[in-house]
Amino acid sequence: MLILLDPAHGHNTPGKRSPDGTLIEAIYTRQLVKDLTLELEKHGHTVHILVPEPEDIPINVRVKRINAICRAEGIENTILISTHLNAAGDGSKWLDATGWSCYTCKGQTESDLLADCLYKAAEQILENQVIRTDYARDGDPDWEENFYILRHSLCPAVLTENFFMDSRLDLEYLHSKAGKQAVVDTHVEGIVEYLL
Repeated sequence: MLILLDPAHGHNTPGKRSPDGTLIEAIYTRQLVKDLTLELEKHGHTVHILVPEPEDIPINVRVKRINAICRAEGIENTILISTHLNAAGDGSKWLDATGWSCYTCKGQTESDLLADCLYKAAEQILENQVIRTDYARDGDPDWEENFYILRHSLCPAVLTENFFMDSRLDLEYLHSKAGKQAVVDTHVEGIVEYLL
């Protein structure tokens, strides 16, 4: 199975940072996918970082890359995890939203099974942290949105929102060694569980 990891945005994307400027989403998620790659490779998995460039790559170009890989490797042999940091506002001020969440596209697909495994890992690993769920829509924990990358990727695809960069509480957690490792471990354990 080929695991595609997609880091969010680019260093040149406006906003997409904590109000104090100490955390930039593109930098954080690029480090996250590097750490994930190392850990997943230790488990014997093949990983491809979709956007190695530091600048933002348009979403339609990302999807073209995903689907070209899917066609080459086989849709059934490929999964995508797009990693992001959440924000309740435009990044200019501190707000109170907090927590970790995972998104799939609308409807029941194989992506929901991947999201379920990530939520199971999050519940076990992200101790004392808010896990944001949306059981009301279809009975499973993931949030459903028609995000372009989820809707148009041929393979099972999820998007994780790894806490809020405009929350002082979450920012402290994201900066901490324990928080960084917990985010990595959540992804690794969820992906490994899905691939069993």
